Amino acid sequence: MKIITGLAKGMNLETLEGEATRPTSQRVKEAVFSMLQFDIEGARVLDLFAGSGQLGLEALSRGATRATFSDSSRDATDIIIRNAKKSRLFDKCRISTCDYNQMIRGIAGKEQYDIIFIDPPYKLDCISDVLKKLCDANVIAPNAFLVCESGKEDVFGGDEELKAKFEIQKKARYSITYITVLRPIF
Repeated sequence: MKIITGLAKGMNLETLEGEATRPTSQRVKEAVFSMLQFDIEGARVLDLFAGSGQLGLEALSRGATRATFSDSSRDATDIIIRNAKKSRLFDKCRISTCDYNQMIRGIAGKEQYDIIFIDPPYKLDCISDVLKKLCDANVIAPNAFLVCESGKEDVFGGDEELKAKFEIQKKARYSITYITVLRPIF
């Protein structure tokens, strides 16, 4: 797994061994950053369920101002730290070992993010809960992009009230992976 372009172009990133995490495939990452390419410069990024940190680090490499990473696994956050240092992007990173509930509570009302990556393990099936909590915490910037990666097409879990808070910018399927890019309309 490599950083595609920018300051750290070509940098090989370390990943967790085993089945504990599912790194975003290179094909999916390229598609996501193709969608976001004109909105990354100067962005504040939140990378939830960060794993190796590849999405947030790619955004930093492409000109994002800073990135906040969160993963519940200490092994994952240790890898994010190593990858951030290796790519020389560490000074733009804030890295926390905590689950998404703790992370969102911790940042509530303190900062808003322009790009939010939501890529939980598919078996958690928690994207709708994450979206609700992000809305309640007032951390979504007015013109933000929320990039959801899931194993299901409906990231709202059938919740029409939640769905009404977002505009779907793009939906795509790559094998078993669904990418849904949202913008807030609240």
